[in-house]
Amino acid sequence: MLVAVVIIALAFDYVNGFHDAANAIATVVSTRALSPRQALLMAAILNFAGAFGHVAVATTMARGLVEPEFVNRQEVILSALVGALLWNLLTWWWGLPSSSSHALVGGLIGAVAYHAGSLQDAVQWKNLVIKVVLPSIFAPILAILLAFLLMCAITWFLHLTNPRPSNVNRRFRAMQRISACLMAYSHGMADAQKVMGIITMALVTAKLQPVSPTGEIEIQLWVKFSCALMIALGTSAGGWKIIKTMGGKIFKLQPVHGFAADMTSSFLLHTTASLGMPLSTTHVITGSIMGVGASKRVSAVRWGIAKKILAAWVFTIPASATVGALTCAVIKAIV
Repeated sequence: MLVAVVIIALAFDYVNGFHDAANAIATVVSTRALSPRQALLMAAILNFAGAFGHVAVATTMARGLVEPEFVNRQEVILSALVGALLWNLLTWWWGLPSSSSHALVGGLIGAVAYHAGSLQDAVQWKNLVIKVVLPSIFAPILAILLAFLLMCAITWFLHLTNPRPSNVNRRFRAMQRISACLMAYSHGMADAQKVMGIITMALVTAKLQPVSPTGEIEIQLWVKFSCALMIALGTSAGGWKIIKTMGGKIFKLQPVHGFAADMTSSFLLHTTASLGMPLSTTHVITGSIMGVGASKRVSAVRWGIAKKILAAWVFTIPASATVGALTCAVIKAIV
């Protein structure tokens, strides 16, 4: 059962890679700062590197969201992964940039709640609210605001210097290659850590991973490496349906817009990862794209597409929690 958990966890990490590849490269591909092949290679390499960054998010996933006493069987962890994986595949098929992070959180909550027989007792509600719920509400709003302000500042600077439009596009296309690298690194640092936490949870349950008296857990090197490798491989496969939505359907991006969106997103993701918040990269980059679009004019943002994305955000945790609970019921009945 432990082997099955590790395999499914790495499969989820792979799906997370191609599902969320749009987060790292949608802007740089849509503005043609990099070709799709170059962007995928860059994102795969930097996702791999980013996975070795902060481990605070991995610790949150392993011990900070549900009560450890109820995570005492591998079937529960396996059910959580299946719930998250199915929701990710479904939203990828629809081309909706939903949150892989929240799918994993929802799957974990649903499976553990079913096993415990009580949602109230199974969840560490304070941590869930502080590290998941509130960031999921305020991070997109903050991303919209920061991207809007950054874009306004850039526009003001360009107005003062009055360069040729062709020079602006060329310079920001070059700068966007740097901002896209930062975004790809941030994506790896934020998203691969979550699967590391789930695998570590499984190792603790199997009594193959010690827990310090203070509750701290060391993430083993093979766990870091395997998660980094799988998210990099998944990113290299690309999730073109979501890339199409992120790169052009919300707002028609120019290089300057892509630069502002990537810089805003990478800043927020670095900050929240260091605080152990499993923030959704999808929420942040989507909010940033809306912010740069609104700086041009509010009507420039295709708010109809934005509403569909918002609906996917709202339903992600409840839907994946339901699938996680149902999967747990089926597996426990079989086992």
